[in-house]
Amino acid sequence: MSEQNLRKLADLIRRPIVTEKATMLMEENKYVFDVTSKATKPQIKAAIEHLFDVKVLRVNTQHLPPKKRRFGRFVGYKPHYKRAIVTLAEGDSLQSIFFPEV
Repeated sequence: MSEQNLRKLADLIRRPIVTEKATMLMEENKYVFDVTSKATKPQIKAAIEHLFDVKVLRVNTQHLPPKKRRFGRFVGYKPHYKRAIVTLAEGDSLQSIFFPEV
């Protein structure tokens, strides 16, 4: 792949999600990431494999609905976002990246 394509892949992944539910999924070797809403499953798989040097078995995505928020008398919506749950192969892990040894 060209360097420009690799940069585009890296821009698809916004940030990892570390919540209670996501931490429980880590026990099953599944990791949760916020991704851009235009990202496809093959692009997400290629980006994770390139960034973290792991083997991805499966990518599940969720389009979460925008949430309504009030600020005084004004009503608005939080931005729309997409989440990806990535299942890694049996010997690969991202634990050391998310929780480095202190």
